[in-house]
Amino acid sequence: MQSVVRELSKKKTIGLVPTMGFLHDGHVSLIQKALKHSDIVITTIFVNPAQFAPNEDLDRYPRDEKGDIEKIKSAGGKIVFIPKASDIYPDNYQTYVEVGDLSQTLEGASRPSHFKGVTTIVAKLFNITRPDVVVFGLKDYQQAMVLKKMTHDLNYPIKFIIAPTVREKDGLAMSSRNKYFSPKQRPESLALYFALKTAKEMVKSDIKDTSQIKKEMKAVIQATCPTAQIDYIAFTDFNSLDPVKKIVKNTICSLAVRIHAVRLIDNMKLL
Repeated sequence: MQSVVRELSKKKTIGLVPTMGFLHDGHVSLIQKALKHSDIVITTIFVNPAQFAPNEDLDRYPRDEKGDIEKIKSAGGKIVFIPKASDIYPDNYQTYVEVGDLSQTLEGASRPSHFKGVTTIVAKLFNITRPDVVVFGLKDYQQAMVLKKMTHDLNYPIKFIIAPTVREKDGLAMSSRNKYFSPKQRPESLALYFALKTAKEMVKSDIKDTSQIKKEMKAVIQATCPTAQIDYIAFTDFNSLDPVKKIVKNTICSLAVRIHAVRLIDNMKLL
């Protein structure tokens, strides 16, 4: 991969879309977005063990390498990089990249080792593929902001693009983990989207108190999925991730909820 990009970079601009595979239309949209800003796009597929805690779904994370390659081809991607874990983390591996405050809240508080693994693998992919442009999705909002900060702080000469969340027709944010739901469970997975839409409507009605909005969001989630387990509902500044008590311009609501043991995340800008 390093030899290929050394030659490519002499004549072409390189776009990068890092993924963990089991691609859906959301990933396809990232590849298409990258193609608008570069000459050739590299898509990486790597289920990164460093970002999974011991009790998480590393072993059962969905995989479909053949199907992924077909989707990448149809989206206009020209290069797929699929390294082995032993290529990325050789024996006695000891070097990690960490971002400070931005990675300590929300997902970082719920999954303490998660962002250390994310930032490390993305830094390594940057070093290997040497992209001019990288595209991440807004669905993983905090991850995108953490990686944007890492890109800036480590002086990577990369244009960083955050693309809009792609949703199913009924509003569910596209995710590889959506395949875990049975047809009977699938309607209840909309609890997060319904809660976010409720928050958006409340803000439109000039209700700005986050405690009042959170209370109503919890009620919507429980009404949609009585067994739902809410990890967090947070209201923060879009850029700094600092918490807000009153909805102001650039406030985003993020939440994580377990629906039938599947942990989903979603977000929506409220103002």
